[in-house]
Amino acid sequence: MNIGDKAPEILGKDEQGRDIRLSDYRGRKLLLYFYPKDNTSGCTSEACSLRDHYDALRAQGYEVVGVSRDTAASHRQFKDKHQLPFPLIADVDKSLMMAMGAWGEKSMYGKTVTGPIRTTFVINEQGIVEQIMQGRQIKTKEHALQILSM
Repeated sequence: MNIGDKAPEILGKDEQGRDIRLSDYRGRKLLLYFYPKDNTSGCTSEACSLRDHYDALRAQGYEVVGVSRDTAASHRQFKDKHQLPFPLIADVDKSLMMAMGAWGEKSMYGKTVTGPIRTTFVINEQGIVEQIMQGRQIKTKEHALQILSM
């Protein structure tokens, strides 16, 4: 997925088993953020940053949807534990991650591994990818502020 591409219509199922579609967010900007794993330090920091600034993000026209390979049950627990106000897609088969380019080789503890790549897509009101932040560009504790300052 590149800047200027149309995001896929079918995004996946959230923690409640509901279908999440791009058209659900028509007329709003969508922050579609991919993260490696529920309840890990960086992923929790990122989710909590988005939670803590959720009202400010929405005031600027953004909606937020998180995506990881975790199960719906894991997402429900993560959401409840951290009081996250946005849906989390359970992409257990990696289909959305692979389609969006958020799965691939990365460096982890000095080794090259294949796995989820922390990525945020800013998708405009027409469903077009406007910006992509990936890997070390994302400051997990300040991620919402990074977006708000764009």
